[in-house]
Amino acid sequence: MVGNLLLRGMLAGLIAGILVFAFAHTFGEPLVDAAIAFEEASAKAAGEAAEPEIVSRATQAGLGLFIGVMAYSIAVGGLFSLAFAFLHGRLGRLSPRGTSAVIAIAAFVAIVLVPGIKYPANPPAVGNPDTIGVRTELFFLMIVVSLASLIAAVALSRRLAGRFGLWNGAIIAGFAYLVFIGAVLYLLPPINEVPENFSAMVLWRFRTTTLGMHAILWAALGLVFGALAERRLAVKGGQRGQPAKAFH
Repeated sequence: MVGNLLLRGMLAGLIAGILVFAFAHTFGEPLVDAAIAFEEASAKAAGEAAEPEIVSRATQAGLGLFIGVMAYSIAVGGLFSLAFAFLHGRLGRLSPRGTSAVIAIAAFVAIVLVPGIKYPANPPAVGNPDTIGVRTELFFLMIVVSLASLIAAVALSRRLAGRFGLWNGAIIAGFAYLVFIGAVLYLLPPINEVPENFSAMVLWRFRTTTLGMHAILWAALGLVFGALAERRLAVKGGQRGQPAKAFH
């Protein structure tokens, strides 16, 4: 069963990857070109030699982007299916589609939205090459803390449900998550390396486009995998002469 769900997760990731690539190529790459043009103009004004182009921009924006997006999306789809296999039946009476949707929304919040509030994505020409290691460590630390906090909040919600009810338990746990994440966002050091003369519009559009790419990825995974998993579980239940909800 898990292996079958894994294949469906990778298929959902494949479909999601195609959608993300189309969006990124159409709306993201022009912003990358604008950022690169700014970087080259700044280097020229400072009398610095232009760095040699190892891989052409056409390849980066086409084949390179496609391979990177597809590999990432398929891998995330596989992990998504494993999370579904573990959580399905542990989130109350949610259907496979409902479980898939909840996982997708929670993952988007914990992996994308919360870390992006503190350390948003930046285009080329933004950031000091000497601090890339520190910035990467802080970003992944934020992801780990956000995921761990979300898991703890879900566990707390389940414990409180018996005493305060399902909705009240979820509200209390959600509030605790927000308070803790707010404290973490406040305590972690900020990083602001945007050049003063960099276009605010390009920066804003790049960050919103990046957010849109992730939203498409997780929305597609939640919807496509939910439909595929529900069909698989319905067939499995029918083979055993049981309704699909027996797998909850």
